[in-house]
Amino acid sequence: MNRAPRLGRVLPTPDTADTGVPRPGRRREGAVAAAAFVVCLLGGTVRVEDTLTAPPLAAWLLALVSCAVLPARHRRPLAVLAVTTAAGVVAQPLGLVLSPLVAAPALVAAYACTLHVPGERRAAGAVALAAVALLAGSEPLSGDHSWRDASRMGTVVAAPLVAGLIGHAVRTRRAYLAAVEERARRAEESRELEARRRVAEERVRIARELHDLVAHQITLANAQATVAAHFFDSRPEQTRVSLRELVETTGHALDELRAAVGLLRQTGDAGDAMAPEGPAPGLARLPDLLESFRRAGLEVAVREEGRARALPPGVDLTAYRIVQEALTNVTKHAAGRGARVGLDWGGGRLTVTVSDDGGAPAGPPALSDRPPGYGLIGMRERAAAVGGELTAGPRPEGGFLVTARLPLPPVRDGDMPEATDEGRPA
Repeated sequence: MNRAPRLGRVLPTPDTADTGVPRPGRRREGAVAAAAFVVCLLGGTVRVEDTLTAPPLAAWLLALVSCAVLPARHRRPLAVLAVTTAAGVVAQPLGLVLSPLVAAPALVAAYACTLHVPGERRAAGAVALAAVALLAGSEPLSGDHSWRDASRMGTVVAAPLVAGLIGHAVRTRRAYLAAVEERARRAEESRELEARRRVAEERVRIARELHDLVAHQITLANAQATVAAHFFDSRPEQTRVSLRELVETTGHALDELRAAVGLLRQTGDAGDAMAPEGPAPGLARLPDLLESFRRAGLEVAVREEGRARALPPGVDLTAYRIVQEALTNVTKHAAGRGARVGLDWGGGRLTVTVSDDGGAPAGPPALSDRPPGYGLIGMRERAAAVGGELTAGPRPEGGFLVTARLPLPPVRDGDMPEATDEGRPA
């Protein structure tokens, strides 16, 4: 598991993975070492009596030694800081005046130390130790102190500390930018994952809607065609009735399929203009649904208990679709031709039950040879989407039982009146 970089940690890039120094920046590193050499050499021209002379041999040697190690400050920052600090400490014994100019290589090393040493405390401790060493090395050898000596000593000890603070600020900024880039990368990955998840959910939702919209009508059409074939010779009048109902059912199926495909083709603002007319189906359309199954030869009985109330659109649609799919499964797979639908409004939830009698067929053969589909999966997904649950399985006395428990809103004034056994409110 990736973690966001902490402040104070500099992440290597492909250009710095090998040496710590970007390949395009090697010329810059040479320029930094050359500039430090020149500054250190200029500091060697200052004499104690504030006169300027040509740099002595000691100044050349000191500048050369201290600046020669600067290119390695990215890989060995502590070692480079130690060498440059030691060079500054021996400046006065060599007859030079230790000033920030002479200690310029040590300042560059202090800056690099705060950038590259792991751990802020360790880097700060190394820079502070270098400042103390330079302070001790700037002590006049004669033992006499003047205001000029005190000022020079103050600048010598403050210079590496300031360089360290600048390095710390740069390090913090780099770490902050790295953290921002990491968060941006993770946010982009999260958006891609969320987009893929939404696409997958939408595909499942579309498949479920198409199944619920079309499978019901196709199953009824199949059942009506089976009735017509069964009574073709013995009862021609019944055959004509079944064929008329078959035409009507297939027409409804085409209309619903056309509406569903139209919704899938909606893009942009056109969706508002192409939205289907009329509200989504709910329990108010339950009598029409049951009548369509009765015309297909399924005997459906309904019992409703408790005080009915207005349902949220999602729960209302879910209850309707569960009854529709459960009765469709009875038509397709059950041996008998009878089913019972129950609606129980008690206990703060709506319990929807659909069961079949499991007996022998009372009319034309049932569609029990059909392979199982995704009906039960879709019903469970619908119930879970509104905070409910659904169970389904065979009954001990025979047949199959589907039970869905859906949450109900609190009872309010103006809710539907108490239901009757006939299936709808009185």
